[in-house]
Formats: sequence, structure tokens, C-alpha cells
Amino acid sequence: MLSLFDISALLLVLSALFGWVNVRFIRLPHTIGMLLMALFASLAIVAFDVVIPGSHVREAFTQTIRQIDFFDTLMHGMLAFLLFAGALHVDFGLLKSERWAVGLMASLGVLISTVIIGFGFYFGANLLGVDLSLPWAFVFGALISPTDPVAVLSLLKSVRVPESLEVKIAGESLFNDGVGIVVFTVLLAIAAGGGEIEPLHIGEIFLLEAGGGALLGFVGGWIAVRLMQSIDHYPVEILLSLALVTGLYAVALALHMSGPIAVVVAGLLVGNRGQRTAMSEETKTYLFHFWEVIDELLNSVLFLLIGLEVLIVAMDPELALFAVATIPLVLVARLISVFLPITLLSLKRTFTSGSIAVLTWGGVRGGISVALALSLPDVPAKQPILLTTYAVVIFSIVVQGLTIRSLIRRVVFT
Repeated sequence: MLSLFDISALLLVLSALFGWVNVRFIRLPHTIGMLLMALFASLAIVAFDVVIPGSHVREAFTQTIRQIDFFDTLMHGMLAFLLFAGALHVDFGLLKSERWAVGLMASLGVLISTVIIGFGFYFGANLLGVDLSLPWAFVFGALISPTDPVAVLSLLKSVRVPESLEVKIAGESLFNDGVGIVVFTVLLAIAAGGGEIEPLHIGEIFLLEAGGGALLGFVGGWIAVRLMQSIDHYPVEILLSLALVTGLYAVALALHMSGPIAVVVAGLLVGNRGQRTAMSEETKTYLFHFWEVIDELLNSVLFLLIGLEVLIVAMDPELALFAVATIPLVLVARLISVFLPITLLSLKRTFTSGSIAVLTWGGVRGGISVALALSLPDVPAKQPILLTTYAVVIFSIVVQGLTIRSLIRRVVFT
């Protein structure tokens, strides 16, 4: 049984080695390179165990990975820091100008996608002989519909996009978790309990989760900015930002509010108002560089973990076709959920050429979807949902991530 320090050391050593190999030889975008190397390492372990039966190599590695609670590690730990680091760099003025597009895609878009994927997943399962009920199909739709802020923000670092389009992609990914997780929670309760939840109760959950989280983040961010304004000492101001992230997230979880939304709102305040009114140039340089390093380190470990999680995903060959066939369904649902809001808003304003194509292909899924799938109770539906989630996430990060640059060149800069 490895200790927490042993597991942390193992993940950091692997992240450093894989990161060095990628920078020195492979030269892929950092997070994609980490994911692919971890994935190939996992598959190599599986192959080694097949070639040399009785070696127990896979069993040893699998037991180690199982000691890491992926859901808890990401959703109750790393995510707070990653979202805050991402929100620091979002221009609030641009975000405000794109508020209707961001708001519609982060709310209505998630609901549209959940419905389309839910029905498509259910009918596809019946067609291919996979035992899956409609409520569990909608659970999958809810967990896979929101774009992943960590994966999306990581992707945006490696591509050049017009500012108005970039803020739509980043803003949607930062805020659609609130809607997605509420929808997932409600549908999971229905699927697992077989009951119904009143619409009024759903509204109360959403108001408390999203609205409460936003208010908590605003208050916490405002207090942090005021404290920073009263001093000019960058080590303490960095410490204040760390306290803000950890304290806000802990309070939000205790009050059953949205921790992700709280730290995003706080990050926007510190990164915009705080930068203008509370930080000297020295503090600004140190604080932003500190959070960039935190972002890179945690992203390295997260994408390494996603690649290693393949060791605990049951690879049922009979479900492989079903999982692969779901990828086009998710893309079509994403296209429709982007097309409808953007077309509606196009009646009153113009959008950057190629916006729908880039928003569709740039809607990357990532660790949050995997974490939600892993958190499902041990029911028969969990295996096809988990395997399909993993297939969609790997395709999304690798294929969409590696081809988005060429798509942008063709549809935006032509």
C-alpha cells in the first residue's frame, strides 16, 4: 500500500520524464503529448502482461492507480486551482461583450446536447444489443455534453484564435460546468432511484449551485482584491490568492454551492480588477507566473492520470464498436447545440467567419467527464458509459486537439 507521498512522487516523476521526452523528441502540444505517452505506457503494460502471463505487472500498476480516487483528486482538489489559473487570463471586457453567446451555449447548449446524446445513445445501445435504459442514457448525455475547461484552456494555449472567438470558447467552458453538473446530478438521482424530481426542486438546486457559487466567488474575490490593495508584497499577495482558491472551494462544497463557478468568478475579479487596481508590476509578474507554473504542473499530472486510467477501464471488445460509434453522435449534438444559439444571435450581430465550425470542433471533453463517469454507482450501465466516455475524451483531446489549428487556418484566416 503506497502512501500519499509515494503516489505523488510517482506521478511527478512520470510527468517530468514524459514531459522531457515530449519536449526533446516528440514536440506535440504538452498536454496531448503527456496523454499519448501515458496511454501508450498503459497499453504497453497490458501487452506485456499478455505476452508474459503470470508476470503480474499489470496487476501491480492497476492496484497503484486504483489507490488514486480520480473523482476526488480532480473535482475536490486540482480543479479549483486549474479553473482559477484559467480565469485569471480571461479579459472581462471581452467576456461581457460575448455574454449572450457564452450564456446561451453554457446553458441552453448543454441541455440541447444532453437530450440529443441521451436519445441517440439509448437507440444506439438497443440497435447494438447493449443493455441500457433511457434514464442512464441521459446520464451519459449530461456528463459528456459540457466542454471541459481544463482541456479547452490548455488547447487555446497552442493555437491562435481571434479574441472574440477565443473568449467564447474559454467563457463557455468555464461556466457550463455549473449547468452540466446540476443536470448530471438530477438525472443521476432519477436513474439510480427510479423516481422523479419536481421542476421547482431542480430550479432550487440550480439557483443554489450556480447562483450561490457566483455570489460566493464575487464576495471572496472582492475581499481578496481589497486586501491586496492595502499592501505591496508579492509573497503575501500570492499567498492570498492561494487562500482564496482553497478557502472558496472548501466553503462552496460545505454549502452545496458550485465550487467551480465560485473560483472562476473570483479569478475573473483578481485577474481583471485586481490586476488594474491592487498589484504593482512586480506583484503582477510574480503572481501571474506563479499561477502559470501551477497550471502547467497540474495539467501535466492530470493528463498523465487520464492516460493511466485506461488500466482500470474494462476493455470489453463487444462494447468497443458501440463506444466508437458514439463519437459522431457527440459531435453532431455539439454542432446542433452551437448552431442554434449562434444562428439565433446572428439575427442581431455578426460573428467571426467559421465560428460554428471552430466552436464545434474546439468543444473538447476531458478529465471532468471521466471523473463523473468513474463516480457512477456500480450498476450494469456503468461499464458502457465509462468505456464510451473514455473513447470520446481520448478522441476529443488527441484528434480534435491536433487538428483544430489547421481547421482555424482554413475557416477563419482565409
